[in-house]
Amino acid sequence: MKIKSKLSLGLAFLFAVIILLGGFSIYYLNKLSNDASVILVDNYESLEYCKNMLKVLDETSKDASALNNFEHNLTLQQQNITEIGEKEATSELTKHFTMFKQNGSEELRVLIRSDLLDIQEINMLAIERKSIAAESTASKAILYLSIIGAICFLVVFTFIINFPGYIANPIRHLTESIKEIANKKYDRRLHFNSKDEFGDLAHAFNRMAEKLEEYDSSNVAKLLTEKKRIDAIINNMSDPVIGLDENKKIIFANKEAIKVIGIDEKNMLNRYAPDVAATNDLMRNLIKGIMQQPDSNDTSILKIYAGNKESFFSKDIFKVTSPPDKENKTQLIGHVISLKNITPFKETELAKTNFLATVSHELKTPLSAIKMATQLMNDDRIGKLNAEQKQIIQSITDQAQRLSNITGELLDITQIESGNIKLNKQKTVPASIIDYAVNSTKPAADQKHITIETKIAHALPDIVVDSDKTAWVLINLISNAAKFSKENSKVIVSAEKIDNKIRFAVQDFGKGININDKKRIFERFFRVNNSSDTTEGSGLGLAISKEFILAQGGNIFVESEEGKGSVFSFEFPIDSNIL
Repeated sequence: MKIKSKLSLGLAFLFAVIILLGGFSIYYLNKLSNDASVILVDNYESLEYCKNMLKVLDETSKDASALNNFEHNLTLQQQNITEIGEKEATSELTKHFTMFKQNGSEELRVLIRSDLLDIQEINMLAIERKSIAAESTASKAILYLSIIGAICFLVVFTFIINFPGYIANPIRHLTESIKEIANKKYDRRLHFNSKDEFGDLAHAFNRMAEKLEEYDSSNVAKLLTEKKRIDAIINNMSDPVIGLDENKKIIFANKEAIKVIGIDEKNMLNRYAPDVAATNDLMRNLIKGIMQQPDSNDTSILKIYAGNKESFFSKDIFKVTSPPDKENKTQLIGHVISLKNITPFKETELAKTNFLATVSHELKTPLSAIKMATQLMNDDRIGKLNAEQKQIIQSITDQAQRLSNITGELLDITQIESGNIKLNKQKTVPASIIDYAVNSTKPAADQKHITIETKIAHALPDIVVDSDKTAWVLINLISNAAKFSKENSKVIVSAEKIDNKIRFAVQDFGKGININDKKRIFERFFRVNNSSDTTEGSGLGLAISKEFILAQGGNIFVESEEGKGSVFSFEFPIDSNIL
């Protein structure tokens, strides 16, 4: 039977119960009404007739109109005989009234009164009897209606309790099953034995679940195959690779990673990475960037003792995100840590550094000899030189000084590359660094008629830096600004407090730097393309400046626009300047 038919039958049943209860109520109400009407119509009229006749009997003697009135009520009474004994009493009354009309004796008046009282008594007893009968009928009506009402109530109550559940329970089971299916529990089934729409729905749902379970099983098999393939690829990689899920749990690590980290696979996989790092320093360094900034990629160089020798690895951390959803939002689902063995490159770089250091050191002695020789040649005690000879000697001196500067920069670079930057950090007044740098570069700036302006903010706090290296950086920036500025222009050197940092800046109004060159401006041996042919330099100054600033915990950057000049700035956090 269809649900629609069941709903119709249920409503029809409720309607039938209402009709049944209403029918019984109407039946007993009519019966009570009939009993009451019998009392009112029959007995009440007889009492009224007797009352009228008694009134006439008391007020008159033998008056014709009074007799007519009495006779009229007697006639009505004769037509309204309904009770047992009432007919005989009425006949006696008629007989006595006929005799009374003939002689009108007082004795007949008494008999007539007695007859009237008998009729009244008969009707009063009838009223009492019918009243009792009406009360009995009312009691029965109340009893029967109560019983019928209780039965109807129980039936309807049972119907109300059970029938909605008949409709709602299958829907609830269906909803729960759909939620289970949504949670990938494809073994969920509906068991409806009814032959209605719910049965059809359960059958269709079970077929869908079977298909999903079958599809999921095939997908699981494919996923297992793909997982084995990926595991094989990862394990055959020559570089260590470690994977973490969104909860920082280690989900895979190839053989190279296990070998480098030095932990058994069973003690590493499916464990919370910080728990593993608690007993392994290398693991702690690997996940440090993830724990501090989970949403950022990290690249750094690590020195690891592996394979009975010291090796260098480049650490790269890649965040893994889910595909964009409908709102184009992604979600972080894990990280991949990759280590690349760069030991051969480091060894090559170290050899290059040692070579540069050796060459630079070896060049210092002959350069010093050349500079001393040119000084002696300029001494008049050795012999006077003509103008042409002095020009040649000055050219030799300038070139020797240039070579000396280059060897000094090469020595600085080798010191930086070897990680042996020696810092002498002391509490320093920012203005003193600017004054020293400006005084050192003023002669060269005066040659091009360039004005150096200083803008130092009031009441700057002292900073803890290596004043010599910081001044070297500032001198290099001012020299570059003057070098790339036109004659009769100006260079602005400033110092100010921004947020929680002290910022030094050198601004020029020269040609500026294009976007491509700005990206590489701090690389070694790089020179901007728009510099003039007469501008000299090794391309190491800015690279050394960057390393000096970074070594002190600072930051250096450039802002430039072609045709409008450049601003080179470096800054130090105030918090890091506490001794």
